[in-house]
Amino acid sequence: MIVRIRNREEILANAESPQDRRAREIALDAIERAIASVDPKNLIYSKVKVDDGKMIIDGKVFDLRSFRRIFVIGGGKASGYMAEAIETILRDRIESGIVVVPKGTSEKFKTRVIKIHEASHPVPDESSVEGARRITEVVEAAGEDDLIICLISGGGSSLMAYPRNEISLEDKRKVTEILLKCGATIKEINAVRKHLSKFKGGHLAKSAYPATLISLLLSDVIGDPLDVIASGPTVPDTTTFTDAINILKKYNVWDAVPRAVKELLLSGEKGLIKETPKSDDPCFEKVHNFIIGNNRDACISAVNELKRAGLNTLLLTSYAEGEARHIGLIVSAIAREILSSENPVKRPAGIVIGGESTVTVTGKGIGGRNQEISLSSALSISGLKGVVIASASTDGIDGPTDAAGAIVDGSTIPRSKKLGLNAEEYLRNNDSYSFFRELGDLIYTGPTGTNVNDITILVVL
Repeated sequence: MIVRIRNREEILANAESPQDRRAREIALDAIERAIASVDPKNLIYSKVKVDDGKMIIDGKVFDLRSFRRIFVIGGGKASGYMAEAIETILRDRIESGIVVVPKGTSEKFKTRVIKIHEASHPVPDESSVEGARRITEVVEAAGEDDLIICLISGGGSSLMAYPRNEISLEDKRKVTEILLKCGATIKEINAVRKHLSKFKGGHLAKSAYPATLISLLLSDVIGDPLDVIASGPTVPDTTTFTDAINILKKYNVWDAVPRAVKELLLSGEKGLIKETPKSDDPCFEKVHNFIIGNNRDACISAVNELKRAGLNTLLLTSYAEGEARHIGLIVSAIAREILSSENPVKRPAGIVIGGESTVTVTGKGIGGRNQEISLSSALSISGLKGVVIASASTDGIDGPTDAAGAIVDGSTIPRSKKLGLNAEEYLRNNDSYSFFRELGDLIYTGPTGTNVNDITILVVL
């Protein structure tokens, strides 16, 4: 997997000084290196080995000769490349399989036995239900002496949607749309979705029992909580119906969700509907979950690229979360601190921040988390020389846009004023995409085939 920033030359040409151009170049190099480091195929190759009929994953040995059949299933933005790698490693040992990938990406993946199914993201549709249903059929047909390898990555919650019988797909779509706009974290969103599903929250593991289940997970969640990644289909659920209700009430959207959803959650809270599978369920005795890559891996690679460029570096955190515009203010404040006192690192400086922010949508514009981080920070670094902030999603899709993120420097706001753009108004309207499209400073990679949250690069020369 080779990912390049498609409009690199345009972005570099927008710099108004050689110093700013160099800072932009360094930031873009760091983003490319970060994404390349979490190539799903390379991660699978590095973590999964087969020797003398035995498969070794992080030191744990599985004797493949003890299994009658091997099935491969999964879903997520990276599952296509993960499937390619598993096929290469296991060769002709795979009986059959299916993985679910975002619409418009299936032609990227070259698999022989494992079928590629396209579905919708970030809001599920009928193709998402069909993918989850086909996966469920595969695992339910597996027996006690079979092995199921499950490939999970971010995006799986939408791509593999299988609503409980009590609610419709449209009900689930409505809840997802509400949660995506209200500022809820991915952990909170998935806590709700798990209780509307007969696939997530450990239900897939229950369907696969008594087969042995190995789940390989590429984490897109801060801190790598197994039960949150793709809503934890192979992991005991740590949340409850009550948690789901409280989350909807916390963001004042309880009255906005469909009646059927409220009735389902309230019935679950009263014990009239069985909870999601918990850690004491026997089905998890034959489940083995492994994290193969995460945001910290990408951040470390970005730091190494900044060092290669001759910068003094700091990985500030891979746990950044909160409102995107607030994170933008923090990043720009760090830039000003470096210029003023050379803290927390001396110039030339390179700072890396990983994680996943949220956007509480109150305007009518279009944008994404990373574009909003960049727009917010641009207002605070206006006029500064040699300061660049670039923020991008590692999956190449920032919110409901075709851009991965955006890049800014001290000339961004002056340039925008010359074009008659009011940055504050664009920020108030959650319209960062339109703002950066006019400036030519959106970052385009296209879908990258991986997904480990977001990464923000600060360069101060």
